[in-house]
Amino acid sequence: MKKNQTTIASEVSISGKGLHTGCAVSIQLQPAPANHGIVFQRIDLLDTPTVKAHILNVADTSRSTNLKENGVSVKTVEHLLAALAGMCIDNVLILIDAEELPILDGSAAQFVKIIKQAGIRELPELREYISVDEVVKFEKPDVGIELLLVPAEKFTMSVMVDYGTSVLASQYASIKKMDEFVEKIASCRTFVFLHELHYLIKNNLAKGGELDNAIVFVDKKPSPEILDEIGNFFNKKDIQINENGTLNNVKLQCFNEPACHKLLDLLGDLYLLGKPVKGEIIARKPGHFANTEFMKLIYEYLENNGHSKK
Repeated sequence: MKKNQTTIASEVSISGKGLHTGCAVSIQLQPAPANHGIVFQRIDLLDTPTVKAHILNVADTSRSTNLKENGVSVKTVEHLLAALAGMCIDNVLILIDAEELPILDGSAAQFVKIIKQAGIRELPELREYISVDEVVKFEKPDVGIELLLVPAEKFTMSVMVDYGTSVLASQYASIKKMDEFVEKIASCRTFVFLHELHYLIKNNLAKGGELDNAIVFVDKKPSPEILDEIGNFFNKKDIQINENGTLNNVKLQCFNEPACHKLLDLLGDLYLLGKPVKGEIIARKPGHFANTEFMKLIYEYLENNGHSKK
């Protein structure tokens, strides 16, 4: 683990479309001083207000992790936060000219790429870590959700998912050191079931969905009309169902890509605590709501026990 805080060495930018709004958006990452944290700045709004990436600013988690501070929103932040966490970046100012971050290819890979281009600069101040003396747990037994932070001297994370379908059943993913995030996890893309995607399309959502930024699993045989609608949405004429139960818009990069992406999302949401964690994270059936409720419990534990910095 790095001992000193870091920032990026130079400015770097990237553009794309928001997944749910479909709006064009550009972001610019700028170096920031020690103890600045991860802060977004809405340069499209009057007075260019800022929104800190912090668990207390989580406003909604229905389809992504969305922040709001003093009435100002920044949406779908989890993939960029995962990239910053995975690259061990503590401090950065993110200029954004729309409400929602770009979805890009549905993973954190392109964010990792621009951070590598920017370079990493070590700062003189020591890095602070979050640790606990006892297990912190969030659970919803009725749906099999359980997330734990177990005391440990090093950071590890493991994720188990089970969607109870033949095309996407039980899967597992883990990292034992942060370097593994860049190597194994960062390029794993978001995924959706076809019936969920059809609902989003019919309700004028997921406007930024494109051919290569989501894995689509087919758990129920669709009608030809629905396949045509999905094909029109992706602007692809020959939409078909692969033998593994996915649409032919993309190919799986690894058999457990969905579990790896859930780990990616959890790592991004974890960074809303404001500092990296020392401890073992074990998650069963994580999602943005469960993730952020879990972070709130950790934050409450730290506040009550007065040792959030180690």
